Amino acid sequence: MSRPPPRLVAVGRLRAGPEAALFAEYNVRLRPPLAVTEIAEARGAPAEARRREGAAILAALPPGALLVALDLGGAAPSSEAFAALWTRWDEGGRTPCFAVGGAEGLDPAVLAAADHRLSLGPLTWPHMLVRVLLAEQLFRAQAIRAGHPYHRAWRP
Repeated sequence: MSRPPPRLVAVGRLRAGPEAALFAEYNVRLRPPLAVTEIAEARGAPAEARRREGAAILAALPPGALLVALDLGGAAPSSEAFAALWTRWDEGGRTPCFAVGGAEGLDPAVLAAADHRLSLGPLTWPHMLVRVLLAEQLFRAQAIRAGHPYHRAWRP
């Protein structure tokens, strides 16, 4: 029996536009593509909105999921190191689920539940672009694992 595809659980709805087109372009290349669960953006005080979004993210995870929180304070591996992580997660038998917070970031409960915290670098990215960057890096990791020339390690 095969396990479910990797999942992206993200706060906010990705509307039609350049970000959605880029995400779709990379996601369609993934084997299997990311399943996407969008969480409604919560309103109210920042801490309360973050708490409600965090509870919704945790509720959206399939049982036994490997939770990877996209967080500025997480590890920022090279593409090669990320491909190695992806291999380890894939071989671990649990469904990887990537959590992307909204404008207020991820709730501490999500960060505490995470099996891994991943940063896409020290810059702060709009959360809709994080989806694109994640999908591209997953595709790149897939290419590295397959020995495909998409990733050119010799280039700076």
